[in-house]
Amino acid sequence: MRRGGALLALAVVAALGAAACGTGSAGPVTPGAGNVAGLPVTHFDSGLKSGAPKPNLTVKNAEGGQDDQLATAAIADVEAFWGEALPTDFGQDFKPVTSLLSYDSHTDTEQTACGSVKKLVNAFYCSADDSVAWDRGVLLPMLRQRFGPMSVVTVLAHEFGHAIQYRLGPKAGITKSTPSVVKEQQADCFAGSYFRWVAEGKSKYYQVSTAEGLDQIMAAMFFIRDQAGTSATDRQAHGTAFDRTFAFQSGFEKGPKECAGMNAQNVQARLTERPFDSKDTGKGDAKISEQTLTLLKASLDSAFGGAGVKAPTIVPGSGSCPGGPSTPPASYCPADNTVNIDVSRLTALAQPVDPDAEASGQQSTGLGDFAAFAEVASRYAMGIQKGVGASLDNPNAGLRTSCLVGAWAAFTNRPGSLRLSAGDLDEAIADLLRPEGLVSADVNGKRPDSGFDRVESLRRGYLEGSAVCSKQYG
Repeated sequence: MRRGGALLALAVVAALGAAACGTGSAGPVTPGAGNVAGLPVTHFDSGLKSGAPKPNLTVKNAEGGQDDQLATAAIADVEAFWGEALPTDFGQDFKPVTSLLSYDSHTDTEQTACGSVKKLVNAFYCSADDSVAWDRGVLLPMLRQRFGPMSVVTVLAHEFGHAIQYRLGPKAGITKSTPSVVKEQQADCFAGSYFRWVAEGKSKYYQVSTAEGLDQIMAAMFFIRDQAGTSATDRQAHGTAFDRTFAFQSGFEKGPKECAGMNAQNVQARLTERPFDSKDTGKGDAKISEQTLTLLKASLDSAFGGAGVKAPTIVPGSGSCPGGPSTPPASYCPADNTVNIDVSRLTALAQPVDPDAEASGQQSTGLGDFAAFAEVASRYAMGIQKGVGASLDNPNAGLRTSCLVGAWAAFTNRPGSLRLSAGDLDEAIADLLRPEGLVSADVNGKRPDSGFDRVESLRRGYLEGSAVCSKQYG
């Protein structure tokens, strides 16, 4: 976040009190917890099925190790999906890709029509020779070891999405002038459509749970995001983690036709990727201090003022409530309507992400300033919800809270005393995807099981406003 000029007032939760009991203009509330886009929340090991068939595919230069096996099965599986989806959704037959290539970016000098693969830590689709290639030396083992086997499948499903763009031609709306970020968002969406098919149990090769399995996928999507400050007009732009997870979830929830409808107009209208502001000398990082906490309180008071309830006070302390809820580094204390914060722990959380640690597959100790501010905002939102009579510990309380944090984030995305900066939303997503993250926790610290749901709730609040928070997660 960065400091700016005067803060505009906006009542983002005016509808919460009326809708919190399960009614409103949209009718009865649709429960959020307990389902993932209409599928049950499931817990089991995700990856290759026991007894999965051996793919009948030829892969040039493959060595047959674990990552080659995962990648080859992924291609066979994605081709099976599109063999069903193209005729059903687009009325055309599916054609497999012409060739597949496995390589080691450390040593191999293999060539495709798109160039040499030496030192190319990547996976890609090459339209010139209709091929899919992957780096078994660095990229795939790093993803598998850090995020699990489904992350390997995620990357291959995305790259195959580009092959589908070429097969659909005008039906996908992709031309030589289509911005790169639009092509990448559509490929992410196609990958989401495939994973819905897997989650429904239709795959011969893979199984994925809607809790831990989809969490692997969402974490991989976060990892391969563009770095904060990248412009959406960059020739290699793929999108922020917020943008990429939006596209993936759109495909998972709505299917391939939704993906084919993505174009420059509707994608660019909701992209969050942008360069740092010219006056943002801190590159999006504000320090946790008495001054920034005062600005944070003023921002929250203005954003939630329309609820018409007494706002909670933010007080430094242990991060826990005396005799009450304990969710450090910040806790909402219903007894005296305060948010008790541990400034030192929030300061550590607010440290910028270490790019070297992240690139090497290690966990960065800091998530960025907005992760810390969003955790405080989530506890503040608890106080507002208590004031309007909403439950603080029912199954949807955590999702409703992260949704309201998203609505507040949208409010700060304008000239103000505390303003959303490039990359901030990704910091909130990082918090939502970690097991101990607080943004989507209820008053007692219980978090929804599915990271997919947690990310979706923040995204819906950000893009749709606070009214959806009570309607969807009442």
